[in-house]
Amino acid sequence: MNQRTTPLLDALIHASLRKHAPFYLPGHKRGRGGPQTLLRQWGADVFRTDLPELPELDDLFAPEGVILEAQSLAAEAFGAQQTWFLTNGSSCGIVAAILATCNPGDSIILPRNCHRSVVSGLILSGAMPIFIEPELGPDFAFGLSPQRIEQALTQYPQAKAVMVTSPTYEGVCVDIDAIATLTHRHNIPLLVDEAHGPHFAFHPELPPSALSAGADLAIQSTHKILGAMTQAAMLHTQGHRVSSQRINQALQWGQSTSPSYLLLASLDAARQQMALQGSQILETLIQRVNTTRQQLQQIKGLSLLGPLPTTAGFAALDPTRLTLGFRDLGLNGLEVDQMLHDDLAVTAELPMPSHLTFVPSLGTTQTDLAQLVQALKQLAQEARGNSLQPPSTFDWKRNPISTPHLSPRAAAFAPQKTVTWEQAVGHTSAELICPYPPGIPVLYPGAKITQADADYLRQVKAAGGHITGCSDPHLETLRVVQL
Repeated sequence: MNQRTTPLLDALIHASLRKHAPFYLPGHKRGRGGPQTLLRQWGADVFRTDLPELPELDDLFAPEGVILEAQSLAAEAFGAQQTWFLTNGSSCGIVAAILATCNPGDSIILPRNCHRSVVSGLILSGAMPIFIEPELGPDFAFGLSPQRIEQALTQYPQAKAVMVTSPTYEGVCVDIDAIATLTHRHNIPLLVDEAHGPHFAFHPELPPSALSAGADLAIQSTHKILGAMTQAAMLHTQGHRVSSQRINQALQWGQSTSPSYLLLASLDAARQQMALQGSQILETLIQRVNTTRQQLQQIKGLSLLGPLPTTAGFAALDPTRLTLGFRDLGLNGLEVDQMLHDDLAVTAELPMPSHLTFVPSLGTTQTDLAQLVQALKQLAQEARGNSLQPPSTFDWKRNPISTPHLSPRAAAFAPQKTVTWEQAVGHTSAELICPYPPGIPVLYPGAKITQADADYLRQVKAAGGHITGCSDPHLETLRVVQL
């Protein structure tokens, strides 16, 4: 296929220039009725291309024209057999993947440190999770090891699918090749939350993409690292283990019937950019980050996550990701994040109690990286023996493999009551509660509440972290299942 073309983007631009009387949605009518404040800020072109499903623009849910062509080009570029464009982020793709592989009551093997959208998929599908604890790093969890997945498959042979997260927010990748071999031996699909790895297919120094390593389905946030607009993502499949018809159906349930063509066209353009220039762009990025990594290693008091050979749950590390710890400076990541953002004009992507993760990508300049190094040098010089220690990381040391006694769907729809956090310990949670980012649930509907859960959430909040999902933002009460 001709990767130089952008069929969907071209069709959208052509439609925006067509002179006619628009009696269709949206209400701003190609910008003529748009708020002047937005027109001044964004420009008229954005509104002219904010169009609905006109005949020449195809139909996202039954594509036969330019959307189908754009998705086919993306499938070729990313190494998939079939690709779907998503306008509701990777979260929508993760939910669709679970709905496409699990019926109500079916079991699915998952990492306990999965994204919160996985819990949404469990609630909507009625599937029962088989949670595997991730392998533990010094300050945060890595991924799932093939050994633990093999143990889960032996213990729960009825499982209909396996889902893993690779890479993690910090860029840690699991051994997809080995895990795919295990799941296929049981004739079930391997689903990969690859939200943070849409660039892997375009440079040999990056970890292998999930599809190239044997995954059946991968969901990627094209906007996270590549050039698409926020909320634009892709779902890729290969092989016969996941039904395309089920995916189509699931996406119709989970996506808006009025998809944004601005987002769709940005996916088309991002694919073209990577197909034509991706290797060169990533080569420059990798070199710049490697140089920055060397400079950061010279700053006394900082710890920098690097590759860990032969470590369970850590098969590879995305070399474009920078994860730093500040324990030796007597600082916690949340405190450092605030100082960098407020005083030093540097903003991290992922603030955690134990570390910060910075995400260089296609748009990162040499000036940006130099500013990061300078800011961290200044911070390290000013720290000078702070006594504040980082909050403890979440206690993942639980049963390596477990299932809730109540499915997330049953818990979400069960009668509920409000109790204090002291009373909640031992009850079943009716809420999905997690620090965000990274969006990993500490509690989810169906989970048994422990004292460690309550202590950790309160500690994160006290340190300045942001907690989502709890009906009480002050973390004084909690909704639990009323049995």
